[in-house]
Amino acid sequence: MGLRFVGKDPESGDHGCPAVWVDEESQDLVIQGVAADADTIARTVKDSPLPAHESVVRLPQRMIPLLREALDGAEPE
Repeated sequence: MGLRFVGKDPESGDHGCPAVWVDEESQDLVIQGVAADADTIARTVKDSPLPAHESVVRLPQRMIPLLREALDGAEPE
């Protein structure tokens, strides 16, 4: 599986979080982020159940340009 690194939070300094990649084969987005707090999770499960193999992450607003870049790079040709 080849992952193309798109970028990480410009304010994260030497820390690696949050970050975004595109899977070059499946075009899936791979996202590393801060684990959501209990209140956020409680709100999200009202709309969508959270199975044990999934998690909720929070990305800062300043990551939107990186997400757009990842989405543009993952669009089918």
